[in-house]
Amino acid sequence: MAGILIVEDDTTINEMVARNLKMVGHKCTQVYDGKEGLEMIENGDFDLVLLDVMLPGMSGFEIMEKTKDVPVIFVTAKGELNDKLHGLSIGAEDYIVKPFEILELIARINVVLRRAKKNDDVFKISDIEVNLDRHDVFKNGERVQLAPQEYELLEVLILNRNMAMSREKLLELAWGWDYMGDTKTVDVHIRKLRKKLGLEKEICTINKLGYRLETD
Repeated sequence: MAGILIVEDDTTINEMVARNLKMVGHKCTQVYDGKEGLEMIENGDFDLVLLDVMLPGMSGFEIMEKTKDVPVIFVTAKGELNDKLHGLSIGAEDYIVKPFEILELIARINVVLRRAKKNDDVFKISDIEVNLDRHDVFKNGERVQLAPQEYELLEVLILNRNMAMSREKLLELAWGWDYMGDTKTVDVHIRKLRKKLGLEKEICTINKLGYRLETD
């Protein structure tokens, strides 16, 4: 999918973010110093930069002021309103405050990549092809008619592939936080997706938790 530069001096956070982004298909480059981060941005070719603010060598804000050609998301412990406003005012696409949920980070990354047209429009698994831009689904070249909510659930599974997701989280992401139904509706729609797409093996049940779309 996308080439992402992670500029984060906390090795634990850096590794955790990189590991999870690789699971969903992104290619990650990791640096731990502000000056090295700026050098990588100037000399590399990245679709997105995840940038901490408090870095050794040079702050994230200083880097952002020298960076104009690549989308940036700040991921930082500096959560004061004036910090957020400053980060956004100097050109960042988004501003995420630590601690954060990895699924929220992935969701916000997907929004920025789509806005910048840096994400893959087509996802393939087995004999299924999904055009994420046009919301079209094909099996062996034949269009598959999915109900709107079935498609929304499929897209959430695709964007978070290889990650175990609880029924509650799937309900929140695919139906919306204000949906009043219970998690049984997730099971019903999973069964429909498996039947329509023939992905019984690929859409795995995670015991006592939820589901995962497994891909290579």
